Amino acid sequence: MSPRVSIVIPAFNNADYLHDTLASALNQNYADYEVVIADHSSSDATSTVIDHFADDPRLRILSPTTAGGGAKHNWDRVSQAARGELIKLLPGDDLIGPDMLSSQVAVFDRHPTVTLCATRRKLINESGATIMTGRGIPRGIVGLHRGAMAVRATVRAGSNLFGEPGCVMMRREALEAIGGWDGTNPYVIDERSYCRALLADEGRGHGDFYGLAQSLASFRVSGEQWSVRLSTAQAEQVVAFHDTLAAQYPQVIRPFDLYLGNARARIMARARRLVYAALGFVGK
Repeated sequence: MSPRVSIVIPAFNNADYLHDTLASALNQNYADYEVVIADHSSSDATSTVIDHFADDPRLRILSPTTAGGGAKHNWDRVSQAARGELIKLLPGDDLIGPDMLSSQVAVFDRHPTVTLCATRRKLINESGATIMTGRGIPRGIVGLHRGAMAVRATVRAGSNLFGEPGCVMMRREALEAIGGWDGTNPYVIDERSYCRALLADEGRGHGDFYGLAQSLASFRVSGEQWSVRLSTAQAEQVVAFHDTLAAQYPQVIRPFDLYLGNARARIMARARRLVYAALGFVGK
């Protein structure tokens, strides 16, 4: 029988952190799941770390994903190999708590209309120390909501309220229905895919969103991810994503929603530069 849940890990040059990521994925207090991992032809010791876990029967190790194609290439590869009804993509440097799967599966059991469930998370640094906690899922989207309402909220916020992939569990068929991960704007590949899945799934009797207030994931930040150069590119891609979504779903994203979300995206890009400087990431 197929497992209920698939955790899929698209590893790429994660040798320094992947052991902890895999350990967190394999230390769940929920039993009916698998872990699928593929190394995106890394240049470091990522494959060696993966081999350390090879004897765990819950782990399926795919052959290396060919180089190139960006995040979408390996994200789609591991996701297409998933057998579970529910899927969670976990980047190779992030962590999930032992209650993650049991907490999110319980939501899908209680609310069969839910397409996507997300939790709050901690931000950790390269050493694993907590920088911030309780991030994401603002009070307004905690609990059960229509997907369109959650999509409008994330656009108006100018940032990804759902959180990074490790925070999110979704129906695998919803991801498949939109053709896999949407890498049109690579920085927002996760948020863009979540929104499209929520909106597309409404016609199939699903499409609801559920936000959990608990912090059950840890997202690792590094100097490379949080550079000033990248923060500018992030804002540009968020605005492009908002513009496309508003054109496709004018009944969901109204002109004022678009104006507010784009303004906030640009303001937050400038604010991030101050945060990067305070954390010592600028210039790395």
